Amino acid sequence: MLHPPQTVSISFVHGMLSGVLASGRPCELFLAEAGIAPELLAQADARVTAQQYAKLFRALTEGLDDDFIGLLSRPLKRGSFALIARSTLGAPTLEVAIRRATRTFHLLQDDVVLEAVCRDDLAGVVMRFNGPAALQTVFLQEVLLRTTWRLMAWVVGGQLPVVRFDFAFGPPAHAGGYGKIFPALQQFDSERSAFWFDARRLNDAVRRDEAALRSFLADAQLHMLVPRRGSDAVSARVRAHLQFMQPAWSDLVATANALHVTVSTLQRRLALEGTSFQALKDELRRDTAIVRLSTSAVPLAELADELGFANSSAFQRAFKVWTGSAPGVYRRGGGA
Repeated sequence: MLHPPQTVSISFVHGMLSGVLASGRPCELFLAEAGIAPELLAQADARVTAQQYAKLFRALTEGLDDDFIGLLSRPLKRGSFALIARSTLGAPTLEVAIRRATRTFHLLQDDVVLEAVCRDDLAGVVMRFNGPAALQTVFLQEVLLRTTWRLMAWVVGGQLPVVRFDFAFGPPAHAGGYGKIFPALQQFDSERSAFWFDARRLNDAVRRDEAALRSFLADAQLHMLVPRRGSDAVSARVRAHLQFMQPAWSDLVATANALHVTVSTLQRRLALEGTSFQALKDELRRDTAIVRLSTSAVPLAELADELGFANSSAFQRAFKVWTGSAPGVYRRGGGA
């Protein structure tokens, strides 16, 4: 089974560090533990691997003894998230599980309330702040929406399609990456941040037990924070084909033939998904390069050949365009 390389925008790394930076604490040790070069923080187009992103979150929770990494007015001691997740076990339905989880979260802190709401044929979890405005950071709202949704999806077996995400702020600079983090209609400048789903799902049975919870918590950072790639979209099928064919890199015609569609049909369907064949190919090459540089000592010439470049110089020029940095910065950050 192929495991596609995944990377995360440096904007989300900035958000993850916002609680530490607001307290005046240095972040270099946390970055080093995650294998992230500090120089990347200054590059708007920089990215880190999904594993580095999860490692950074783990390093912060352990170093701060805070499951919410300094984002709330007082720490939520490590184990708080496990307690919230465990409160859902034994609930007969998703509706009861949501009520138990939001109630447990409220018992642990006073800054924000998560409320279960029904509006016509939609059910949702809505965020209401009680603390000072300084606490209402974009990243805190992002991580609360993401983790609450993913936890509830896990509770009912892994899938809980969202109809709409509401955000109580305007589109941030990194909103272009929201499609992978929040895969549904997005509405900014809303009164409250929330996620909404088909209200009929409230009757879904809870499908998890203690053994499943232990397995889930063992890799919770990846489950909660890292984007999950869908398998139905045409862009996902193109990416899967390109990855399967490595080290040969299919062109547009060969890819269309492999997917049993005409070139024009493939281009049209990708355009409807807001992307193109070349963009997907470059994204896969970029992510593959970042993962390889961060986890191995592969020579640049060899990596350039793997990625379909004529030589190392051509690869390095493309990499600088993709990320704003030379490949060596990523090597120093993740080094092997």
